[in-house]
Amino acid sequence: MDRASLPQLAIFAAVANLRGFRAASASLGLSPSAVSHAISDLETKLDCRLFQRSTRSLALTEAGARLFERLGPALAEIELAVRDACELDVRPRGRVRITAQYLSAEYLLAPHLSGFLATHPEISLEIATDDRFVDIVAEGYDAGIRLGENLEPDMIATRIGGQLRLVLVAAPSYLEKFGAPRSLEELTGHKCLRRRFSSGRIYDWEFERNGEAVVLHDLPAAITSNNDRLLLDAAINGVGVAYLLEPRVAHHLAEGRVIALLPEYTPPFSGFFLYHPSRKQMRPALRAFIDFFVAKNCANGGS
Repeated sequence: MDRASLPQLAIFAAVANLRGFRAASASLGLSPSAVSHAISDLETKLDCRLFQRSTRSLALTEAGARLFERLGPALAEIELAVRDACELDVRPRGRVRITAQYLSAEYLLAPHLSGFLATHPEISLEIATDDRFVDIVAEGYDAGIRLGENLEPDMIATRIGGQLRLVLVAAPSYLEKFGAPRSLEELTGHKCLRRRFSSGRIYDWEFERNGEAVVLHDLPAAITSNNDRLLLDAAINGVGVAYLLEPRVAHHLAEGRVIALLPEYTPPFSGFFLYHPSRKQMRPALRAFIDFFVAKNCANGGS
């Protein structure tokens, strides 16, 4: 492999990350045919197929998956080196790429975006929302926001915002018809509104009773979705019982659209953390992002 193949490797990583030739071509500013030719030339040089192609789908081969797994961090480090070389002064500027869970983006970032960009006009933000865990190094993000339990041990993590808790809720109309559960075990007899993660796993409802964890598996599901807002709307409309993070339901609880159930079994937990790789030289733009949003969310009742 010679260094002349580096551009083709970068194109391969973009296709693998974005799962398509057309999406990669748009991201790289190249024509779809140029992307396709680059991948074909790379496969010829390597003497192996990197993608399985059909008219409707594109998937990495085993060889392609192995290459992408090791190539992602290497290209991210090259990008970081180039950016660091270009940022010789201390002014915060350039693009900052953030991956965040849906609720954290709405709850912690969205209210303060205009203030941040007014304070730092030379910074541009790219914010991707996703409920899966993202390898920020491999996928080229500067930082991520996730619940503390989902963090990798080699990340530098800063708490952002205060403690959180899950709240079990149902509408008055549902409770009038089916009654309120008097124990965790009685939830098995109710219409539950379940959440499915992007990984495909359905969230098992987790509680705490007398200091011990209680996890309810195989609850009957009236609706299963990866969309919290849909589940909340279903709960408000009397479809069933939902188990959602408190910031998502607080306004509706206050106005009586839903009622909290069994609150003694839903204690608070640590909440969200802003995390990034351990680097001796942090980019000024990322430092500005972390300092601004951590300060804003602490000032608004966080930790």
